[in-house]
Formats: sequence, C-alpha cells, structure tokens
Amino acid sequence: MTSTATVIDQATSELGEGPLYDPATGTAWWFNIKGRELHALHLSSGAKSVQPLNLMASVIALVDEDCQLIASDQGLFLRDAETGALSEYAKLEDKPGNRTNDGRVHQSGALWISTMGRNAEEGAGAIYHVARGIVTKLYSDITIPNGICFSPDGAIGYWSDTGINRVMRVPLDPATGLPIGEPTVFAEEPESEGGFDGAVCDADGQIWSARWGASAVDVYAPDGRRLARHAMPVSQPSCPAFIGEKADRLLVTSAWQGLHEAGRGQDPQAGMTFELNVPVNGRFEPAYRL
Repeated sequence: MTSTATVIDQATSELGEGPLYDPATGTAWWFNIKGRELHALHLSSGAKSVQPLNLMASVIALVDEDCQLIASDQGLFLRDAETGALSEYAKLEDKPGNRTNDGRVHQSGALWISTMGRNAEEGAGAIYHVARGIVTKLYSDITIPNGICFSPDGAIGYWSDTGINRVMRVPLDPATGLPIGEPTVFAEEPESEGGFDGAVCDADGQIWSARWGASAVDVYAPDGRRLARHAMPVSQPSCPAFIGEKADRLLVTSAWQGLHEAGRGQDPQAGMTFELNVPVNGRFEPAYRL
C-alpha cells in the first residue's frame, strides 16, 4: 500500500498530538507533548512558529479571536492569542503522575478532555466533561484515552482506550455534550492492526482514526465497519485534523516516541507533520464556550 501523504512540516516531535485548525487565521496548531512545545503553521504562507512551554500540554481549543483554551498536566489555561501568555482557568484532577492526552470540543461548546499516567500506567486515566469551567468526570480506569470525537449532530460521542485497542460509542445530549446512556463497543481490533489513536468525525459521520504502529489512517462507517485504510510514511501517526478553507484536507501528526536509534533510522520521518492527500468532507471544530 503506497502512501499519498506529504510532509507539511519537517520539525520532528517526540510526541506530536492535538492538532487543530483555525479557519479565521488559516493556522494549524499542534503540540509536541513531551518536548513541551506548541507549534503553529500558517498554511498558505508556510510561516512557522514554536512556543516553548513550561508544562506538558496536549489539546488546544478555540475560544474567540483573543484567546484559546489549553489542556495540560497542570490543568486548563487560557492562552492569549497575541502574546502566548497563559492564565489558569480550571483544575482537572489532583494526580501529579498524570498528564492530559486526547480531547475535543463538543458542538455544545463543552470540552471533553482525557488524562493518563505519564508512563501509561494501567487504568490511571480518565475522561472529563468541562462546561463553562465546571469539571465533571465521565469515565475512569482508562489506560491510554484517545480518539475523542463527536457525530455531526452532537448526539454520539466516541473515544478509544489504546491500552486495550477498543473504541467506545455513547449517546449524548446534543445541547450539553453529556452522556444520556451507557457506552457500547464501536470497534475492537487486535494490536497487530495498530493502536486506535487520535480521531476526527467528518461531516458524513465517518471516523478517521490514526493507527499507531500500523503506518495508517483508517476510515470507519457510523456502524463500525472499516471502510478504508490509507498508508502513512511513518510507523506512529498520532492524530488527524481537518484543515484548509473548506475543511477538505487532512493533517496528521506523528511521533518518534519509543523508537530506539535503529528504529528511528528505519523511520526517518517519524515525528514530522503530514497532509494525507485523499478526499475528505471535513468540519471545522467548534469553539469552547467560557
């Protein structure tokens, strides 16, 4: 299977994650979690900046033209869009051994954000719902929470636990983003098929899932059937995001985490950021509501 992906940024992140596109500025954002960096790439001009951070951040969400929301191992912060300055917004949990991982804003303006052990300790993670600064724990005993995304109408939520390679599906109240039923298994596959990592849901309700360890991005129908597998030129793609003026392009972050020297030699583009050149019918991410 030949990859159609091309490099859009050659900077290598140990753990590239949390990509987001801001259509108002034409800028793609993502984190190097373990490198404690926030990357910003203006797509049309190619202008690139990197902000060093004093925390391990993993998710950035739009708020308005003046600020963004950042999720990190030290809690949630508002980021000044002009200066990059951070101000504390809310605490998530009192677990110094944990950090945040995957997350996404629901159509209601609420944030779903996950945590996990810094060394992926079994069952150390959780998923939280944050609405107007109020933090509610939704699910616990998760090892590597990933793949948080929502159906176009906001009535279904998805997430995965890469530790057991299972994707869950749960009915939601579209007005709040809170569960209104019990979660059920959406997809479950052997580790040899690649770990379910970050994911996005397109305008047709299809799930685009980065498959860590499998050099691929997979597409799933709303009923859980795998529709397609798109090859990536790196072994550890980590998270996709819809980009471009029409949200019809797909950015994919990657990582060199865990690759020893020989492994990195065999995976020379590990940690770079890519565009997967396949047709997508994407959606722009909603803003978090303060």
